[in-house]
Amino acid sequence: MPRALWTIAATTFALRDADLPAGGAGMLTLGALFSGVSRGTEALVARGAVPDSEADRMRCPFQDGDFPFPVKYGYALVGTVMEGPADRLGQVCFALHPHQTHARLPVAMALPLPDGLPPRRAVLAANMETAVNVTWDSGAGPGDHVLVVGAGVVGLLVAHVTAAIPGTRVTLCDLNPARAALAEAMGAGFAMPETVPGGQDIVINTSASAAGLRLALDAAGQEATVVEASWHGTGDVALPLGGPFHARRLTIRSSQVGDLPPQRKPRWDYTRRLTLALRLLRDAPALDALLTHDIPFDAAPDLLPALLAPGADALCPVITYP
Repeated sequence: MPRALWTIAATTFALRDADLPAGGAGMLTLGALFSGVSRGTEALVARGAVPDSEADRMRCPFQDGDFPFPVKYGYALVGTVMEGPADRLGQVCFALHPHQTHARLPVAMALPLPDGLPPRRAVLAANMETAVNVTWDSGAGPGDHVLVVGAGVVGLLVAHVTAAIPGTRVTLCDLNPARAALAEAMGAGFAMPETVPGGQDIVINTSASAAGLRLALDAAGQEATVVEASWHGTGDVALPLGGPFHARRLTIRSSQVGDLPPQRKPRWDYTRRLTLALRLLRDAPALDALLTHDIPFDAAPDLLPALLAPGADALCPVITYP
């Protein structure tokens, strides 16, 4: 019997039997290998911090239950095709699907991994998709000086993507000095908050904190763009919009992966963007360092609360399936 991971109360998880949709033409079944835990969003979900106004927009594909609880949530599943069209059998695929031992879904929603992409690394695909969207929204181009505030998974991936733009100088800022080695692996410099460079062309906040967004505004140069890529859930953020904010004519731009930037909508769709994310993961073995904890599926209810707690020393926990 397939089983799924549910959040049944605040930071309380349980495994439950799962009913699969009917099979048939146009459907396939995945046997899970790995699924990634997106700490930022899934920690907010686990705390019951999804605002009522965003409940519909925050639903993930194949979610069961409703916010706050009980809810089956998650969007980074990698598995092998066990049933379906003959030409798909045995393929290893990525799907935007909650944590579950088996998943049945439309063929088009299971993207085969590109040759050479390790299945475990592929759980980063949804976060890489976010990093691509953030980079597009930032408008970063060759030669720009880019500051990324917050060295979580999305911040590290944004640094990785923007550092690949020719001539950019990317600095990653975090409160944890141990993240300096990871910043270097992403191709970026590192700074503590008190030493961040000023006059930046692009500043991207991924810290999910008010202090991080204030720091981003302070570091932005004249006419610069500040991209708020964090999601604060039910939290409020106070900003210093007096002082030099208006004199420097700063732009604050939101970025959210649920929609494509308007300049790309005529040509791009979500499948094309996710396919790009998988391709970017393939040739980046340094990104394996973002996968910090392997959790057996059966032990996930016991181990996840500590890994999702504020300040936990975890980036992307990986749930492993027998």
